[in-house]
This record gives sequence, structure tokens and C-alpha cells, in this order.
Amino acid sequence: MARRLRIGGFHSRYRKRKTLIEPVFGQIKQARGFRQFLLRGLEKVAGEWSLLATAHNLLKLFTWAPQPA
Repeated sequence: MARRLRIGGFHSRYRKRKTLIEPVFGQIKQARGFRQFLLRGLEKVAGEWSLLATAHNLLKLFTWAPQPA
């Protein structure tokens, strides 16, 4: 990892991960209380994750939607 961080361009991409990707997992774990998958198998886990991600995104859209007057 130290070698990768010394290489130009990688450092800035790695730094962006803190603000773009990681908070989403933290929000899903903390606010939604999701700690483990309930189903087993890659296909079922993918479906469960899609459902969680969709719910997360819909709640974000609902929060930012203008409220009717």
C-alpha cells in the first residue's frame, strides 16, 4: 500500500474513497441497523443488498425532496 500511495494519481483516488464510498456503508450499518445478511448464497445476498441500497437511496431522495406548502 505504501508503494501504491507513492505512485502519482493513486493517492488522490484513494483519498476520494473516504468521501464518496465509505460513508454509505457506515450510514447503512449505523442508521439502518444492518449488520449481517439474513439470506445465504451469492444471488440472494445480491438481492438483499439491492433492496437495502434502494431503500437507502429512496430515503435520501425523500429527505431532499421539496415539501409541499
